[in-house]
Amino acid sequence: MEDTSILELYWQRDENAIVETEQKYGAYCRSIAYNILHDIYDSEECVNDTWLQTWNSIPPSRPNVLRLFLARITRNLSINRYHEKHAGKRGGSQTDLVLEELAECLADYRDVEQIYEARALGEYIAQFVRSLPEREANLFVRRYFYAESVSVIGKHYEMTDNHVIVSLSRTRKKLKHHLEQEGYFHE
Repeated sequence: MEDTSILELYWQRDENAIVETEQKYGAYCRSIAYNILHDIYDSEECVNDTWLQTWNSIPPSRPNVLRLFLARITRNLSINRYHEKHAGKRGGSQTDLVLEELAECLADYRDVEQIYEARALGEYIAQFVRSLPEREANLFVRRYFYAESVSVIGKHYEMTDNHVIVSLSRTRKKLKHHLEQEGYFHE
């Protein structure tokens, strides 16, 4: 079913909207949740919460791209669940690595979540990513939005892990410079 038809079902408050969303985007959302949580049960629970939040958000929201709307909800719910389960613990997971890598271009680690969630900062980051060459943007999004491991990204693009790491490092440096120009980063 096309996204416009699924959205229309939400607007009509037809529960088949959830069934159709699950059929079309269930695996996609589970993949996002699992990349962050690395727990199948927590991932499934976040996906179910995604359907509920989507049901409660449409209407009044009418997303332009349903796939990205669902991805954002799933990602945010998964990160929240991750933090609930790992409060006081540090290190080891892809989510920790992703936040630590981004911390070097944003600010003090304690403030990363607050700064990253700010709308204006989000728009500057989106603008930055849109300005990148396609492959570089894809690497960045796969790592920092979908929390994919370096090895998975490398296999997808037929790159060595080291090449992915170096490319991401260069992109983070560009992001840091971009954010410095916008006044978001202060040493």
